Amino acid sequence: MIGSSNITVYRFPERVELLPLPRWQPVGENFTLRCQVAGGAPRTSLTVVLLRGEEELSRKPAFGEPAEVTATVLAGRDDHLANFSCRTELDLRPRGLELFRNSSAPRQLRTFALPVTTPHLVVPRFLEVGTNWSVICTLDGLFPASEVQVQLALGNQTLNPTVESHGDTTTATATATASVEQEGAQEIVCNMTLGSDSWETRENLTIYSFQGPILNLSEPSAPEGTAVTVTCLAGGARVQVALEGLPAAAPGQPAQFQLNATEMDDRRIFFCNATLEVDGEILHRNSSVQLRVLYGPKIDQAKCPQRLTWKDKTIHVLQCQARGNPDPQLHCFQEGSGKEVPIGIPFLVRLKHNGTYSCEAASSRGRHTINVVMNVRDRNARAVNIVLGVFVVLGVVTISAALLYVFGMHKRSGAYRVNQGTTSLPLTSKQPEEAVGEDNF
Repeated sequence: MIGSSNITVYRFPERVELLPLPRWQPVGENFTLRCQVAGGAPRTSLTVVLLRGEEELSRKPAFGEPAEVTATVLAGRDDHLANFSCRTELDLRPRGLELFRNSSAPRQLRTFALPVTTPHLVVPRFLEVGTNWSVICTLDGLFPASEVQVQLALGNQTLNPTVESHGDTTTATATATASVEQEGAQEIVCNMTLGSDSWETRENLTIYSFQGPILNLSEPSAPEGTAVTVTCLAGGARVQVALEGLPAAAPGQPAQFQLNATEMDDRRIFFCNATLEVDGEILHRNSSVQLRVLYGPKIDQAKCPQRLTWKDKTIHVLQCQARGNPDPQLHCFQEGSGKEVPIGIPFLVRLKHNGTYSCEAASSRGRHTINVVMNVRDRNARAVNIVLGVFVVLGVVTISAALLYVFGMHKRSGAYRVNQGTTSLPLTSKQPEEAVGEDNF
């Protein structure tokens, strides 16, 4: 008796490897994935799959020993840091077995996009010794911005930048301090590197020293009549100073003048201007100082009237001011009673305030006194005078009217005599030449 059967012999791949990817792949260009498979049987059931993450890019049967399967991929920004791998599939399910899979180790791809411009460096034209300022370097259009390496330097001094990225923009910021050793023309360099490519920008600046001006008074607080010298010093050999508008003889030389301190010079402010030419531009710096003159107290008579006329029971303010250095104390006392009247604040005026006051300003520099006469009137006196005047006028009018009445009655009541002759008139002829006579009463 003879019997037969089919036997399937299968073997898993001994090696599944994705060949290395480019270290940096430009965005928009193609690159090739290559997967090599050694071993594995039966080959008719063995398939090689190329993957991006879990996304299937290509599926091909395995031919040759070792078998090599390739796929061409267009690199994009989304492929940056993506994982690529290859996988074999030995499909024995038609023969009653399973689907056996073997995968290679994943490889990560780095893609990049180059900028069309160089870094933009923001620096001042001038920098003073001992001052701090920020250096800002920016580059747009570089992908991936988060992986850019930045170097900043001021001359031989390496700066420590803080790098930030927003989209395709990389910004590096560092703080620089100018030293005396760096005085003069210097260069700031900004270098950005991604992979094997780098971009660099250089800018020039001038570091200068500009101290002062220094303004001094020989007597900051001088008694009245003292000679005071005002001096302005230059802050460097190339600095030109001008005191109160009068320039010094030459750069680096001081400017000064002398005055005899008077009351009018108290609180006077003196100004000094310094100029320095740096790389064709004039820089300015100012300084000021105040003089205090010590002088005795003085009461301003224009602001302290010596004669006042006020009404009783009204509110007024005694306006008096005194000047001096140090500031004097001002008080006004009534002669005789010694009572003090307030100065500069409202108070109720009474008849008792009538009189002469001695106003004295006193300080450590002396005393000054003036007299102020305060005439306080009774506020009802005018009304009484008006009433008395009205009564006087009414009396005069009444007496005048009475006299006129008595005189008129006396004139009308006089005695008259009546002629008692005949009551008949004689008939006589009227002569044209004779005038008619008048009867007497």
